[in-house]
Amino acid sequence: MRIAVSGKGGVGKTTIAGCLARLMARCGQKVVAIDADPDANLAYVLGVPPEKRAKITPLSQMLDLIEERTGMRPGSQGGLYCLNPKVDDILDRYGVQATDGVQLLVLGGLQTPGTGCFCPENALLKALLRHLVLQKDQHLVLDLEAGIEHLARGTAEKMDVMLVVVEPGIRSIETAIKIKNLAKQLGVKRIMAVLNKMRNKKDIKLVENKLLEAGIPPTCTIPYEEGLVEADLGDKQPEILKLEIAKRLEQLKNRLFREHLGPG
Repeated sequence: MRIAVSGKGGVGKTTIAGCLARLMARCGQKVVAIDADPDANLAYVLGVPPEKRAKITPLSQMLDLIEERTGMRPGSQGGLYCLNPKVDDILDRYGVQATDGVQLLVLGGLQTPGTGCFCPENALLKALLRHLVLQKDQHLVLDLEAGIEHLARGTAEKMDVMLVVVEPGIRSIETAIKIKNLAKQLGVKRIMAVLNKMRNKKDIKLVENKLLEAGIPPTCTIPYEEGLVEADLGDKQPEILKLEIAKRLEQLKNRLFREHLGPG
């Protein structure tokens, strides 16, 4: 099963992606978590220690690797580069072992403004994602860049499920609608909403109604978690699987497994 997690910046998508990946791995499943957000905080949620996190270099910043695989160094002007570079060894070489057996790979993002799809680093990252999507012996959880630019680059192609994280607020809902429309064009099979940071029934009702009008079915509701805020302010990794968010995502995980893999 291939799951992409998206949403407006600050809605909690990285927390949800990381928690979901850990819950899946705890079932004995092989899970690869991909951090495709330039902000790159998924390692924190996955429980990677600070000293180990500090040593992670996103693939998009590995200039020598990109040049070796594509034939062109990022930032070079003109020239031709390989659109289908070798990527089948990258997970083993650069993957990071995280908590609960999740294997993390940090892609990073495009750092040069205006490069769009026409750059060797994007060619490498897209080829890598295509390769990982086709693997049959593992589940994939993809933490996408906030907003909609990643969809314009086709990052989420061939995913089975797009979870759009939505918090109370019209901007979050509007971004979710844009994501849904672009994801449909990319051929994403299922688009579902996760309602996060919900403080009361009024919040839930207002957001649910707006999403249903837009054709985005709400699938999971997560209350506001004070423990996550306190941990973030204190720069401490929260024991996320002991919080209410984990109970709600456990139910979502079971539903996704049941619908995708069948009974048992």
